Amino acid sequence: MIQAIVFLPLIGAVLAGLIAIFGAHARNPSGDVVEHHDDGHGHGAHASDVHDDHDDHGHDDHHAAEPPAAGSRAAEFITTGLLLVSAALSWVALVDVGFMHHDVRIALFTWINSGDLQIAWALRVDTLTAVMLVVVNTVSSLVHLYSIGYMDEDPHRPRFFAYLSLFTFAMLMLVTSDNLVQLFFGWEGVGLASYLLIGFWYQKPSANAAAIKAFVVNRVGDFGFALGIFAIFMMIGSTDFETVFAGAQGLTGKTIDFFGWHADALTLICLLLFMGAMGKSAQFLLHTWLPDAMEGPTPVSALIHAATMVTAGVFMVARLSPLFELAPNAQAAVMFFGATTAFFAATVGLVQNDIKRIVAYSTCSQLGYMFVAMGAGAYSVGMFHLFTHAFFKALLFLGSGSVIYAMHHEQDIRNMGGLKDKIPFTYIVMVIGTLALTGFPLTAGYFSKDAIIESAFVSHNPFAFYGFLMTVIAAGLTSFYSWRLIFKTFHGEPHDRKHYEAAHEAPLWMLVPIGILAAGSILAGFPFKELFAGHGVAEFFRDSLKMHPGIIDEMHHVPQAIAFLPTVMMALGFVVSWLFYIRRPYLPVELANQHRMLYQFLLNKWYFDELYDFIFVRPTKWLGRFLWKKGDGYVIDGFGPDGVSARVLDVTRNVVKIQTGYLYHYAFAMLIGVAGLITWFMFGAGAH
Repeated sequence: MIQAIVFLPLIGAVLAGLIAIFGAHARNPSGDVVEHHDDGHGHGAHASDVHDDHDDHGHDDHHAAEPPAAGSRAAEFITTGLLLVSAALSWVALVDVGFMHHDVRIALFTWINSGDLQIAWALRVDTLTAVMLVVVNTVSSLVHLYSIGYMDEDPHRPRFFAYLSLFTFAMLMLVTSDNLVQLFFGWEGVGLASYLLIGFWYQKPSANAAAIKAFVVNRVGDFGFALGIFAIFMMIGSTDFETVFAGAQGLTGKTIDFFGWHADALTLICLLLFMGAMGKSAQFLLHTWLPDAMEGPTPVSALIHAATMVTAGVFMVARLSPLFELAPNAQAAVMFFGATTAFFAATVGLVQNDIKRIVAYSTCSQLGYMFVAMGAGAYSVGMFHLFTHAFFKALLFLGSGSVIYAMHHEQDIRNMGGLKDKIPFTYIVMVIGTLALTGFPLTAGYFSKDAIIESAFVSHNPFAFYGFLMTVIAAGLTSFYSWRLIFKTFHGEPHDRKHYEAAHEAPLWMLVPIGILAAGSILAGFPFKELFAGHGVAEFFRDSLKMHPGIIDEMHHVPQAIAFLPTVMMALGFVVSWLFYIRRPYLPVELANQHRMLYQFLLNKWYFDELYDFIFVRPTKWLGRFLWKKGDGYVIDGFGPDGVSARVLDVTRNVVKIQTGYLYHYAFAMLIGVAGLITWFMFGAGAH
């Protein structure tokens, strides 16, 4: 069963890839490049667009002219069908492993056998893995289903579905890994797949730039992650989880000589590993790629940036909890960065106008929450939020996609309004997702988010109060910008009358998945509360997590005022948002004008992109240009191969001048040669 869960998406990816290759060849047997255009936002035109070749936003309907690849439907149904099977089996596995306690380790084959480095390719399924299998496959299968409707007119659908399934397989490899090297394989696999998916519309320069940015920023984090794996192998002699966890206790007190700095071994290892998590999970300083990644199709945003890839860092810290529990300084760093990210991303989300970017910053902020729980040592609570967040955030992304679809690919919420009457189903599910995100009582987010804030309050981490304060403030900000999105999009007067009139609900392919996710946004909370954040944690997770001793009990004894604080902040955020965008809509404009600098600071995302451009990009470009023009062009080419060849050419040009074609010139040259030889024989031979 486990092999089926992991390898069915790979089979789907391979089959869809073959369909994409042969379909493209059948459509264009000559092999010539077919110019493919997209509309202003890169979306394929939908059936509703065909009557309108040029609307006033400049979206052109080019796709109608380009036929879809042969076998598009087959690719969609194969990949989606296999993933639905995989998702169903994942739920069976969760029951089997989590409740029946049937942990599984399946050795597939020996992968690397080099001296001390012995790595077997094995599938490890304990409760932690089973939870991730459910999250990854459930969301991925629903995203596949949704994409059938959303990408209905895109001519390159088989390629898109191949990438989606490849991504899912890489993620499954990551969560079922039995050693750090196998985990790194899956880690880089999802990095590659995200690059392909973000840049799926590769004719758009902005999509290419976003894909490259995501890839490069993640490489920064992955460099630290790789160093962490090297350090573990150096200290313990293995990358196998069981061996590493068994040997971790023996590393306490040991140091690593790191550029002359005698660092505590476990602290340094955990910080390097966390650096990888910062990149993958878009934490503060390495967060810049996530909002730009919205350039990919909306289903990609839901799959990568809501539920799966960005949670890989959280999963990795949970998986390595036995190491982090022995390195309190590293845990302090995890808490600090998590809390800072939760606050930072929430402040930026306040003023964004692109519907997908608002949800993207919300993701960034919620990932910060998860790391706060990890820093507190409440690993199961962080996993609880990962589990619930997958449902309501995927719902918000796919709901946003439904809005974009209805609005003819308009993504700016300032151009929307009044849509609740036009797309009532989308409105209802988006409100459910927003209630869950803001932590409304009895929704999924209420249980997991409040548990994180409580864990920060009772934690003995040096940054515990900072973590508590930032997450409480972020709860208020989250409520404000989430309701701002709802009010600006669905309430008030329509700002774009033409698109408003043409707006209609999306097809069933898109509505069914968001309906299921809406149910999950409510049902994923209370039934699982005891297992993730109650007295059932020890029995449910068993050895798959190393919880901080006593933290769950302490969480149940927090003062009543602390327990109610997140709900109060949520209500406060809602009231302020209602006042700003329903009651007195002129207020936000006045505030923005009065606090121009603050507004620009938040609108420009704390100027991180500009800062990185100044510190890293420009000096690197200058160095590259200098090495190219001066180093390569002037020195190497001037004195090297090009210099030598130029001198040879100079000599030959001059020698050629001697070849005049006149007989007496040659006779004269021969005479000089004979005279030279005789002279040499007379004086040279005589000397001997």
